Amino acid sequence: MTIGFEISATDGKARRGRMSLAHGVVDTPAFMPVGTAATVKAMRPESVAETGAQILLGNTYHLMLRPGAERIAELGGLHRFMNWDKPILTDSGGYQVYSLAGRRKLDADGVTFQSHIDGSRHRLTPERSIEIQHLLGADITMAFDECTPFPATHDQAAGSMRLSMRWAGRSRAAFADRDGHALFGIQQGSTFEDLRAESAEALRGIGFDGYAIGGLAVGEGQEMMFGVLNYAADQLPADRPRYLMGVGKPSDLLGAVMRGVDMFDCVLPTRSGRTAQAFTRRGTVNMRNARHGADSRPLDADCACPACTGYSRAYLHHLIRSDEILGAMLLTGHNVWYYQDLMAGMRAAIEARGLEAFAATFHETQALGDIEPL
Repeated sequence: MTIGFEISATDGKARRGRMSLAHGVVDTPAFMPVGTAATVKAMRPESVAETGAQILLGNTYHLMLRPGAERIAELGGLHRFMNWDKPILTDSGGYQVYSLAGRRKLDADGVTFQSHIDGSRHRLTPERSIEIQHLLGADITMAFDECTPFPATHDQAAGSMRLSMRWAGRSRAAFADRDGHALFGIQQGSTFEDLRAESAEALRGIGFDGYAIGGLAVGEGQEMMFGVLNYAADQLPADRPRYLMGVGKPSDLLGAVMRGVDMFDCVLPTRSGRTAQAFTRRGTVNMRNARHGADSRPLDADCACPACTGYSRAYLHHLIRSDEILGAMLLTGHNVWYYQDLMAGMRAAIEARGLEAFAATFHETQALGDIEPL
């Protein structure tokens, strides 16, 4: 391995670990805020760090289109460009290309697609994806893959997975090993256990610093996702970090950690913050609702974020209803803070071998619903 990864405690399948990367350490289980275009929307990098986040996700597809990977490299790399001195993971662009639907053409060598910005044509291959991520200076680079759509037949999922495994081998060959920088392979296979096993075996044969579970959170629902995670994480090497891509809701994170997953990313906390949705210990709250208009209490009395310690529900409601930018900033910051608190709570629970009790309390508290109006 070109990075360090140590597991210091376990509780059932859950793992408490630490990754050592070029730009710092990451305590796991970890949640990565999504900085798609070299920014976590509505947050300063310093504010993101204050939430406890130790690693961000950047997006290969978006950054290759604007401002361009070569330009970012000329400006000193993504860390300097966005003023973030901690680790960064970059996704390969495969999921965004998958989401373009009619704008892309897939072949055995790679993908040709039209930019969603101006319609210009571009080409992504495993080699080009790895090159872009190298130019960005990512601490963790993701292998280029095809995200298998859901639902898919066994034959469709098998063909997609085997293409991704061929691309994984090419990604590994193109990656330049260097201390503190990792390459993660991505397991595919949709909801089919035999295909997931075949994919994991292929990835282990190639050899990666970490392993992601891809092709979930694409419409299959939590019950089916957990059903896949019951075996998918176990199919991956136990001594390497495991990353569930694009997940998710707080209950998704907890359930996945209990099934052996170490890392997560999702746009949900930031996107929700921009649309008046706040995550709290008693569930999700819509700050646009009139019930908050005269409420002098904090959004979440147990949260230490700036939104909860400095402002009332009434003020947050006013900002949202007035379309003030500060409303989106405060709610986004709160949501990311809540996610980081949740991950820290899980880490502590695993260390104390009390994750089952932590989960029971989490679900009981969420089921209470929001506090009653004044």
